[in-house]
Amino acid sequence: MSGIRVENPATGEVLETFEHVTEQEALAAVDTAHEAFLSWRETPIEERAKVVTRVAELFEERKDELAEIIATEMGKPISEGLEEAEFSSAIFGYYADNGPKFAADEEIPVEMDGKGYIQRLPIGVLLGIMPWNFPYYQVARFAAPNLMLGNTIILKHAEICPRSALAIQKIMDDAGVPKGVYTNLFATHEQVEKIIEHKELRGVSLTGSERAGAAVGAIAAKNLKKAVLELGGSDPYIVLDTDDVKQAAKDAWETRIYNTGQACNSNKRLIVMDDIYDEFLAELVELAKAMKPGTPQEASETVYTPLSSRGAAENLKDQIDRAVAAGATLHVGGELVDEKSSYFSPAVLSDVPVGSDIYYEELFGPVATVYKVSSDEEALKLANDTQYGLGGCVFSKDVERAEKVAQRLEVGMSNVNTYAAEGAEVPFGGVKNSGYGRELGPYGMDEFVNKRTYFVAN
Repeated sequence: MSGIRVENPATGEVLETFEHVTEQEALAAVDTAHEAFLSWRETPIEERAKVVTRVAELFEERKDELAEIIATEMGKPISEGLEEAEFSSAIFGYYADNGPKFAADEEIPVEMDGKGYIQRLPIGVLLGIMPWNFPYYQVARFAAPNLMLGNTIILKHAEICPRSALAIQKIMDDAGVPKGVYTNLFATHEQVEKIIEHKELRGVSLTGSERAGAAVGAIAAKNLKKAVLELGGSDPYIVLDTDDVKQAAKDAWETRIYNTGQACNSNKRLIVMDDIYDEFLAELVELAKAMKPGTPQEASETVYTPLSSRGAAENLKDQIDRAVAAGATLHVGGELVDEKSSYFSPAVLSDVPVGSDIYYEELFGPVATVYKVSSDEEALKLANDTQYGLGGCVFSKDVERAEKVAQRLEVGMSNVNTYAAEGAEVPFGGVKNSGYGRELGPYGMDEFVNKRTYFVAN
């Protein structure tokens, strides 16, 4: 089923539908956002910070309600929904606290007689195209720095999360974000193109699939609009050695099935040294076998929730079938649980032929794909054999050994002895087909900005 709807992935039942805006309404929203920009950019950044601080407080205050909404819309476990709302609150708070410093004029040394500065100024109306897998967090990391800068935002959310999109709009309104500064739009794909073409639209940020990124990036480029693209990945998770193989496998498994495996920077490829491989693989299989389906309210280490939609589950099933046809071994799981829901039994896959079509595809769901290697060099070669370059990590008792490998990962985020360094202050983004641009941290406020040279002669 297409269109904007709330479809409970646990049952397949459509609970509510929403209408798209008209093209006229979509374009009028950009005009309104531009009018709002003219006054929002003149509002002192300290005043903008007060409003953004209130946004942060409301995400925290409403976290229970926010978690329930996305549990119904895309099946996220309640505990993870609460974490996501809290993280979103932290991101708004981080930019409210640090934004004035990040946007301050920077004096540069000049040879001429006078003073030179780089100023960080807002550029205008921005379009955010956001995905369903983290309905609040993805919006927070785009909206928070740009609201602080003085840009204004049109937000086109994923079609399966209209309630969370409206909940964010309500938070913005209740926090005192002026009309037109943040506007949720139920726009069609065709309208998105028209919005990007609008003369007052200055930039577009998309988190989504490689295909969507290529399409939006092309439209943005044709219209000379700045773009930031975050397009998923096939992140390597390299285990060189460990004292406790069972625990190492458990850590890798829990990381892999977070958000039911639907995270861009999830550990999609587990690359394990041959001397611990068999025990590691066996433990993964046991962990997967122990899991049973349940509701987002019941989710636990042994209870998994549905994927975001029936379409997503069917697509993942097709990918698993193609992997097996190509020569991979499916040890457990990989099945649609019934005819209607989006439940997909957690799977462990090995022996996916490197170089096959399926090897290069991103598996967006609870599938641990494991590879055996016999040297650090082989692990590194395999890790970098992908068109993606989002994140990656290396585990070893010998930190120096792990660092040697991690330093050579072709990724935007490389980690040693942890799956990911995460926080509002840590920049997020990739290289290669994982996209370009950075979100979060100081650099998240450095994308949609006019780095204006300002010189005053003596």
